Amino acid sequence: MASSAVEVLILFIYFQSIDSVGSEVLKAAQAVIDAVIRLCKEYYQVINWEFSGTELEKNENVMECEQACIMNHFMNITTVTVEKLFELGILAANDGGSLVTILNVSWKGLVNLLHLSKGKLPLKVKVADIVVTLISLVNGSLKCAAESWLSPKETISVIEARRIFVPIKFYLINAVKISSLYPCQAYAVYRHLALCVLMISTFKLSVSNEKLMKNVSEVMAELLEKTSLDLLSSLLNSTDVKQEQKYELVNWLFVDDCWSDAVKENQVSKCRLTSLDEIFSVSCETLPKSSVLVLGQVATFSSFLRYPSDLEDDVKLMIARKLDWFLNSIIDEEVYSSILVSQIPLLYVSGKTVELTWEPMFSALLQALKTFMIVVSSTSAWEEFGSFLVKNFLHPHFLCSEIIMELWCFLVRHAELELVNGIIVELCALMKLVSSPESVFVPDSSLRKMAKSVCLLLSFCSTSVVECVYGSVIGDDRSQLSSVLYSALLLEGFPLNLLSKNMRSIAKEKIISDYFGFIDSFNDKLLTVSSSEFGLPVFALSASLRSLQVTISDMDMKTLKFLVTVICGYRNSVDKLKKNVCCKLLSQTLGIISSLRHLYESAEMEEVILELHNLFVSGPAASDTLLNQCKPGLTLFLAGLSNTLMSESDTCPKSTAVWELYHMVLRERHWALVHLSIAAFGYFAARTSCNQLWRFMPQDAALSYDLVSGTDASEDRFMSEFKAFLEKERALPAVITTSIEQQRLLLEEGLVLKQMVRKILNINSDAARCDKIEIDDENQSNKRRKLPDGINKGVELLQDGLKVINDSLTQWQPNHTDSAELRERFMTHFSMLENVISHLQVLSGSG
Repeated sequence: MASSAVEVLILFIYFQSIDSVGSEVLKAAQAVIDAVIRLCKEYYQVINWEFSGTELEKNENVMECEQACIMNHFMNITTVTVEKLFELGILAANDGGSLVTILNVSWKGLVNLLHLSKGKLPLKVKVADIVVTLISLVNGSLKCAAESWLSPKETISVIEARRIFVPIKFYLINAVKISSLYPCQAYAVYRHLALCVLMISTFKLSVSNEKLMKNVSEVMAELLEKTSLDLLSSLLNSTDVKQEQKYELVNWLFVDDCWSDAVKENQVSKCRLTSLDEIFSVSCETLPKSSVLVLGQVATFSSFLRYPSDLEDDVKLMIARKLDWFLNSIIDEEVYSSILVSQIPLLYVSGKTVELTWEPMFSALLQALKTFMIVVSSTSAWEEFGSFLVKNFLHPHFLCSEIIMELWCFLVRHAELELVNGIIVELCALMKLVSSPESVFVPDSSLRKMAKSVCLLLSFCSTSVVECVYGSVIGDDRSQLSSVLYSALLLEGFPLNLLSKNMRSIAKEKIISDYFGFIDSFNDKLLTVSSSEFGLPVFALSASLRSLQVTISDMDMKTLKFLVTVICGYRNSVDKLKKNVCCKLLSQTLGIISSLRHLYESAEMEEVILELHNLFVSGPAASDTLLNQCKPGLTLFLAGLSNTLMSESDTCPKSTAVWELYHMVLRERHWALVHLSIAAFGYFAARTSCNQLWRFMPQDAALSYDLVSGTDASEDRFMSEFKAFLEKERALPAVITTSIEQQRLLLEEGLVLKQMVRKILNINSDAARCDKIEIDDENQSNKRRKLPDGINKGVELLQDGLKVINDSLTQWQPNHTDSAELRERFMTHFSMLENVISHLQVLSGSG
């Protein structure tokens, strides 16, 4: 009777039309719900819970009749009430706001009864259906909001945003509570839960770049971000959910097929931003093959990294194993562009203080990774994290590489000294393995990449560590390996300023003595030397001048005379190899002089300026394209001319030469040279004593042309662009408002980078596959087949040929870029040939 009465009362409310429900009926409904819940609690207090479920049926004869009736009554009332509250909660949610009281009471009552019944009653209620319904209410509300805000005419207010998202948070909180109470039943619909979280994250990031919807993003960060994450944590942290089930959830949430070619997309049309309506078109079935929610996936993963203390150790390990997925996702063009330009709202809670700030997405991701690194350092996930750092040390994508190196630097700054020493020693050993004389002058070589990474890490190390590396690299001064490694480190910015005063003095003396030793012995005959590291002392001094603050006051003029000698060597040489060597030395020497400002005041500087003018402007070599690689060094030199006194008369050869040199660089239309020449002219203009600056600017300067046709030049346009450039150079770092055009350009750039990385990874995969096939062939039957004598003889001839080629290669020491590249390609093919002949030896039985 009691259960029937409860059902009738709730059904009465349920069947009333929304418009006809008055305040008295709503009060009565609330009173009924409260009374039923109190009734259930009263029954709960008097029931003997030693008997339940099947035990109740077995012991009916021995239990007191009253106890059995109470338990049956409680079961019936609770089951019916949960079902009807569920229906009433849906009705109130779909009403649109007039039944807020009923919405609140019904869902809270339902959760209370489920909590009361947990582990006590074999409820016939389908908890999974309740959770899915709450999730559908969340998705429906978000979708309606997205449709109404698709093209906002004015700023969405905080009040309007909270009106939409407060009910959504209410549904999420109840879903979290139920999932925590019944994790196994909630796990049955984990895909619906995960999809909802991804939609929320993607929605928040998509509107964060919209000026009129900043408030929407802030309110979502405040109300929904942590609560939605708790929805997943309720399953991942539960002891009732099996380990393999947790793995399945994490793998589905961060699916590892971002390089899959299953779906062939038009890459041009793919290069666009995801719209709000697309977010809600994704289903549980289509998510693994869709990239629409990839931003949400990255944001959700970042949230796990930001709150690792909320996760159990086994879940931390699962997240650590998905760090490679995280890097692969960053390569996606939409994620790449968003990371570089987006500002996102973040909520910081410290005690009772809650603060919401806007931060660059890149900074937020780095901070999350560092937080995760600290928390997992004392758990089993640390080994996985360390492996991730090592595997991606030389990642081919620059943004991923920046993230990895930032994490390495963070580790070096805060780890124990013993661990840091071990890391640096291992990296230096690896650097020695990849070193070769030819690779010093190749910026993208493995040696230079390793040297750059080591130098960056050393900049955060103690003096003792830096000196240890310096001592181990210098070692025997006479060895070629020592010279190569030392030069590579200097070229990549070895932190000489971190050495002790005594060691820094020794290093400075060595760099300068090597430099002057080289230029003193330099002559035209040396240009024929085939040594691949020829000229390294000049490169070393050029790279280290700024950090050492060297002033070579006692031998100033030698540098200027050396520069004139190199210019003459280039102009008089007909051999391309000699020209290439002179070109490299010329560029580096110009850089050296630009750092030694006092040299510009010397009387010999006029000869240098006239020689440069003759080479770049008026001489027969002016049209030589090889000189283009010297122009960056030339712009540095020209910037330093602000320290030179010049006549502003047309009859002064030095002044005329400077004007025409500036005319030449300002005419350059390559974007990099445009930037360098304008920067140099800006530095010069701000410091020179010359008044007639118009003489330095040609009428056909690159910045004078319009961007559309590229043919219409205007002096006013140059001055406008020049002014904008100088203002931009002086501007302090500030939050830049993201424009859609800017992000679209980054989308295209990200797509090119992704294709490049994919190509590199495919090459590595193909090489690994070939190695595997060769190994498999070796493991075949060891049976010997009788081969014709001619095969054995042919293999022997191939071996003899290999020996001859190898002897010649050891004597081949290229001294220019083209030859070095040819030798490197030759060595690669030669190595492959060695492997093939080695296998033929084994097959023929002669090896």
